[in-house]
Amino acid sequence: MPKALIVGAGIGGIAAALRLAHKGYQTTVIEANDYAGGKLHAIELNGYRFDLGPSLFTMPTYVTALFELYGLDATAYFEYHRKETTCNYFWEDGTRFSAKSARDVFIREASILFDETPEKLNSYLNRNQEKYDLTATLFLEKSLHKLNTYLTKDTIKAIAHLGKLDINSSLNKTNERFFSHPKLIQLFNRYATYNGSSPYQTPGIMSMIPHLEMHFGTFYPKGGMHRISQSLFELAQKKGVIFKMGEKATNIDIENGRVVGVTTSKAQYKGEIVVSNMDVYPTYKKLLKGQKQPSKVLDQERSSSALIFYWGIAKEFPELDLHNILYSENYQEEFDYLFEKKTLYQDPTVYINITSKEEKTDAPAGHENWFVMINAPGNYTQDWAALKEKARTFIITKINRVLGVDLSSLIMAEHVLDPVAIESATGSHRGALYGAASNNKFAAFLRHPNFSRKIKNLYFCGGSVHPGGGIPLCLLSAKIVAELVPKSDAWSKK
Repeated sequence: MPKALIVGAGIGGIAAALRLAHKGYQTTVIEANDYAGGKLHAIELNGYRFDLGPSLFTMPTYVTALFELYGLDATAYFEYHRKETTCNYFWEDGTRFSAKSARDVFIREASILFDETPEKLNSYLNRNQEKYDLTATLFLEKSLHKLNTYLTKDTIKAIAHLGKLDINSSLNKTNERFFSHPKLIQLFNRYATYNGSSPYQTPGIMSMIPHLEMHFGTFYPKGGMHRISQSLFELAQKKGVIFKMGEKATNIDIENGRVVGVTTSKAQYKGEIVVSNMDVYPTYKKLLKGQKQPSKVLDQERSSSALIFYWGIAKEFPELDLHNILYSENYQEEFDYLFEKKTLYQDPTVYINITSKEEKTDAPAGHENWFVMINAPGNYTQDWAALKEKARTFIITKINRVLGVDLSSLIMAEHVLDPVAIESATGSHRGALYGAASNNKFAAFLRHPNFSRKIKNLYFCGGSVHPGGGIPLCLLSAKIVAELVPKSDAWSKK
């Protein structure tokens, strides 16, 4: 039986392991941490449970597909439900908007609050769907770096409708063409942060992102986001995937231009296939030191990172839901600080995620578990100790203003995660959440492919390579890899 070795037990690595095991490979996953899941990790602190990483769950069928691959009913292993409210939005002037998942309700309520016609909102959402339908098979579901991807009817159709994709204007300019109300423009501009980019730089094609959320829905997984990675980890173990935890890969072994295995801090493993789920930058810099480095790809601008405060709050807030946004008064200046000045803005947009709204056991009775995040620049050796202190003050002051509360007196527990800690725990270069930023129209094509052109049988998955970061795209990257890897029985013919 041919062997496949996977470096990194993040969500993409686990998914790749499941798919390669299903193809008949004896599959081993090598993970430096003593836990699986990568960014999808969790902690408990003084009676509060916190998901440490991604907090938004969309496209659950990409998760359930891995159970169905083995003929299993996913609901027996992994449960989730759809949210009626996607997000609650708050502005400094007292404006509040609860965005509903039902499209007709969203259009009706948004048209009233933001003084935009239902027809214009409907037209915008239709345009977003058209962008997704035209490009999903090209940009998300197949390798962008194989010729046969471009020799399909779908690709020819996308090229024929290139003008509809808004590639040559920013997301902000695209939104301004549709709407006049600055708060509605700001609401739709926020979706650039879903891939760690700036709405003032990323192309207008990114308006397809709200389509994924508004059309397909947002969901909550029972047991929290951590349950997504753990359910797949458990499935992989049941299907014979071997996990080497607490074992750091130190080299991807190459002989005569092809992979032959992986060396770790504890052992050497032989394999016909190697898949790196590690960030592509440290993969080359640390595991492929003697190989030609794709400098153009590795030197790309990195996506934003995050500064996250995990707070146990001794109060319940009925005006808040699972997802909540408190907007900055000057959104464009905030992104200028993030990407140009590489520092934090004094009036940051604040995201609050509260899973105890869905599962009361995530916090003591009458309390809530707050995951409070602001976008942050990557780690460029800033003074993060000082920045964290300033940010804590900025955030608490803003929450006090917007919600009319004395938050400091309610914080019963605290844990903090900054770009340095994210980089250390996950190997993400500069603590970037999504690998390279998408701040130019060629970003999708500049992402590292899911295979190596120079080294035979070396593959890549996860958020730093095609098609991008976030749970759905990481799972798609694993699927693309599995489709590129030779069938297991091909090795018997060699």
